[in-house]
Amino acid sequence: MTTTWWLRGVRPLGGDATDVLVVDGVVAALGAEAAAQAAARDDVRVLEGAGHVLLPGLVDLHTHLREPGREDTETVASGTRAAAVGGFTAVHAMANTTPTQDTAGVVEQVWRLGRAAGWCDVHPVGAVTVGLEGERLAELGAMADSAARVRVFSDDGRCVHDPVVMRRALEYVKAFDGVVAQHAQEPRLTEGAQMHEGVVSAELGLAGWPAVAEEAVVARDVLLAEHVGSRLHVCHVSTAGSVEIVRWAKSRGIDVTAEVTPHHLLLTDESARGYDPHFKVNPPLRTQADVDAVRAGLADGTIDVVATDHAPHAREDKDCEWAAAAMGMTGLETVLSVVQQTMVDTGRMTWADVARVLSEAPARIGRVEDQGRPLAVGEPANLVVVDPAARRVVVPEEQATASRNSPLRGRELPGRVVATFLRGRATVLDGRPVDDPDRPGVAAGAAVGA
Repeated sequence: MTTTWWLRGVRPLGGDATDVLVVDGVVAALGAEAAAQAAARDDVRVLEGAGHVLLPGLVDLHTHLREPGREDTETVASGTRAAAVGGFTAVHAMANTTPTQDTAGVVEQVWRLGRAAGWCDVHPVGAVTVGLEGERLAELGAMADSAARVRVFSDDGRCVHDPVVMRRALEYVKAFDGVVAQHAQEPRLTEGAQMHEGVVSAELGLAGWPAVAEEAVVARDVLLAEHVGSRLHVCHVSTAGSVEIVRWAKSRGIDVTAEVTPHHLLLTDESARGYDPHFKVNPPLRTQADVDAVRAGLADGTIDVVATDHAPHAREDKDCEWAAAAMGMTGLETVLSVVQQTMVDTGRMTWADVARVLSEAPARIGRVEDQGRPLAVGEPANLVVVDPAARRVVVPEEQATASRNSPLRGRELPGRVVATFLRGRATVLDGRPVDDPDRPGVAAGAAVGA
């Protein structure tokens, strides 16, 4: 059951304040017409949005939901609940589950779990190779033709290191307008690596992970994509060199897109000095020069997308010595705040740009037709309302995700998601998940978010 919502005084894409009326899951009216229609109805719920920014619902191209196989760290239900709290109305669930999402049956299972949970749309990412082993192509066509309609394929967590296999994958996905999302990591250059190779790794005595291990694969793959005329997406770009390679590739007209994570926008390898495994991630946190480069690349459009690479882990996999710790960080519930702090509040990007990199571009790359849409009459009401003036301290134990491995514990961040709407149904109100979609505690005509 959907609800009629009157979003009063919100600022679409950070612009002038206006009213938005949502009826039957779509944007029904804007401005004075929205106010007039809302006032004439007796079934309207009101969200007071003075000063709040209205964005299209966020779309994540890179989420690890862990189910099936590691439900002790996250489930589709808990992960998508966290996604809704973060402002997401769709996520792409990565393939490194157990069993691997390398068959039509497994991707359909994940897709159906997402539909049953109801917090946001779940689009499974299919594995490129069987078991992520990098040797034989997985059932790409079958996954594309399944009910899950897979269009993004990735062995993320591992690199498709064999150039012949990568070429064949790029050729194969052309048949159904798919894209191969590469985890760029030359395995021979990163054996035993623990963090970014540089001054800090030398001082800490940790095995270094050179930037060239990423850059060499990015360079190879953009040339392969050009050769076969296919779509390539580069996951979690982290080095200045990778940004330059992608920029060069785009200047040649190669069909390449790229993403950056919130942690690579915010944190550097200096964070590792305390040997806190919560800062251990793949690819590793890089230098300040690399952070500056990825911020510049995001601002000028070289990098198309901010993707969370939300990677939940069990407590025992992080509360241990650095060398034994798992790589990865949570990020669904803090990404908007990190982007606001690093890009909006610094003047590098506008809220319209935020909509582009966190909604419009990821939906386009993933070929998700009903997400990332303009804020216009007749469009699906996949929406997020953000209070940019709010401040909050990150407390992982208070987050909706089932895991607690956030690197931002105790950090004060700007901005707060006030409400999220999935096709007109409120999944988050007052910053909290709406466990009952009809929210009976909010009476018709009552104001929330004031």
